[in-house]
Amino acid sequence: MARARNLRLYFALTILLISATVILLREHRPSFLGPNLHMDAYVSTADGSLTVIDLARLQAIERIPVGPTISDLREHSTRDEIWGVSTAGGYVFVLDTPTDHINRISVGPAPYSLDFSPDGNRVYTTASGSDQLVAVDTVSRQVYGRAHTNPEPVQARLTPDGKNIVVVNRRAGMLSIHDTRTLQLLNSIPIIPQPDEVAITPDSALAFAISRTQNRLSVVDLARAVLLTDLELAGTPTQMLLKPDGGELYVISPDAHGLQAVNTWTHEMGDSMLLGSAPASAIITPDESEMYVADRVAARIIPVDIYNRRILGRPITVGANPSHMRFSPTEPGAKPPMLLIVDEGSDDLAVVRTRTDSLLTLIPVGPHPQRIAVKTF
Repeated sequence: MARARNLRLYFALTILLISATVILLREHRPSFLGPNLHMDAYVSTADGSLTVIDLARLQAIERIPVGPTISDLREHSTRDEIWGVSTAGGYVFVLDTPTDHINRISVGPAPYSLDFSPDGNRVYTTASGSDQLVAVDTVSRQVYGRAHTNPEPVQARLTPDGKNIVVVNRRAGMLSIHDTRTLQLLNSIPIIPQPDEVAITPDSALAFAISRTQNRLSVVDLARAVLLTDLELAGTPTQMLLKPDGGELYVISPDAHGLQAVNTWTHEMGDSMLLGSAPASAIITPDESEMYVADRVAARIIPVDIYNRRILGRPITVGANPSHMRFSPTEPGAKPPMLLIVDEGSDDLAVVRTRTDSLLTLIPVGPHPQRIAVKTF
């Protein structure tokens, strides 16, 4: 009798374990993901590879060599492609996600970042080693235009209206404006020294530029091509995020232990929030209501209520040195089921369930991971 009871107990526990596993899998698997549809994350590592992670099974399935020093990684909006930049290799690369085929497009020495046109038919990058703006046709995968820039262009961003390309020139301390059609240099505006990054408002009227060596932020009127002001920050910034409606700009600073808000209408500093030891990066939910901030020193992710300027619940402990983040794909209007965090110090990808703001798992991805892109195909 005792043996029969034990068998029934083991059977019941097995059924419970299977049921719990099914529930967990369904929680993070979107309803639109059919049996023949893949949802993968691509994480760049220091050895020049992309680690492919199956987000339905939550496991690494492949490593693809692409090239040294991967400095940017992005999803194409309409095609099953991941685009990236190899700074040391001097090329842009394209990964065809169904076949894992890699195509490399030489653009010149030391490219750092890329930006797509709204229709996805063009991609823009800079060759900082030769002071050039480079335009690539994403269909033919050929360079179709080059233009001279001010010294050391490190970033090129298309204005939302598609008329101009704004280039950040680090060594020159300039923000330059180029014509999208001809790539011709139209204007150059002196800004803060050693600028690294630019954000442009949805109406294409203003540009905000930061430097990771300065505790100031430049505000530029793009229509008049003039510097409006330099705003004082509480510390040197590591990232800025423009709210999708364009009303506020959030500046993340480890030195200031939090974020500062900038009113984009009045060009004035707004309120600030203390968030942790060294918050360095953040991501905003599609509905603009929440922000997740990564604290590199404390190895935590901090959920933030943007509207009420308060921390939601308890911070989420992840791996060491969390940095770049992406949400998993979901249906329009729905909250993404998962937040994916690259942990540079522990060589893994943290997966957070957004419904409960809890850690789901840590997936090993390889040495010193840095960038992440996500594609459904």
